[in-house]
Amino acid sequence: MAKVIVPIPSRDFDPTEAAISWSVLKRLGHSVMFATPDGWPGRADDMMITGQGLDPWGFIPGLRRFTAIGRLMRANAEARQAYAAMLQDPAYQAPLSWSQVRREDFDGLLLPGGHRARGMREYFESDVLQKLVVQFFAAGLPVAAICHGVLLAARSRNPDGHSVLFGRRTTALTWALENAGWKVGRIARFWDPNYYRTYVDKPGEPAGYMSVQQEVTRALARPEDFLDVPPGTPDYRRKTSGMTRDTFDDDRPAFVVRDGNYVSARWPGDTHTFAKTFAGLLSAPAA
Repeated sequence: MAKVIVPIPSRDFDPTEAAISWSVLKRLGHSVMFATPDGWPGRADDMMITGQGLDPWGFIPGLRRFTAIGRLMRANAEARQAYAAMLQDPAYQAPLSWSQVRREDFDGLLLPGGHRARGMREYFESDVLQKLVVQFFAAGLPVAAICHGVLLAARSRNPDGHSVLFGRRTTALTWALENAGWKVGRIARFWDPNYYRTYVDKPGEPAGYMSVQQEVTRALARPEDFLDVPPGTPDYRRKTSGMTRDTFDDDRPAFVVRDGNYVSARWPGDTHTFAKTFAGLLSAPAA
């Protein structure tokens, strides 16, 4: 049994990427612990759980509980159930603080994502977490990052100044998926049009310059080291539509990249396959 640490922010992380990963790893016999900035249990992005606030009437107190677009865009039933179960896990209820995590105490590191700027920026911009990521990569231990979690890895710099992802192949939230969510959000949540963008392009920057894909790509040795689903891949439409999610027994919608002891994925729809791939690394004999 391997022991995995999952750092999360105080609030606004993605419930699917954290809870489905937790559920799959536990199901496959691994131990999962959590870490937050202050050692108190974190809370996921409420809108991704309830769907409330993701419709054009979502700012009206009496109407926001009626969901339409929000029902489609929130975490699915399995993810919501996994999140509810994760909240009751003793390890989740008593997390370490980020500064208490010692690389020597764990066999692997998993970085979930989340896009809401209000809570996620403390996670992406944490010097403590970036140093921890560097330590896990330097030790050759399994590391997994999904969606915006790859952004934290990309910002984690080795002593030579290069990202830990420099020279590796990776995926992350693609600009196609991020832009699609942003377009819907600008209409459905018109009073807060940038809800689906953690970092917004500045005047003069090309569209998508501050997207996850573009920032991650700038940290790589070569632009082609950022991977997306190649055209002609079986189930291409299923993998790229943003409408179909994988399950524990069906990996057809998923796209996951493995490079040595590093695993990455794009969005919540990849999470089962992502966590299973990571679990396989944890179970593999040490090289």
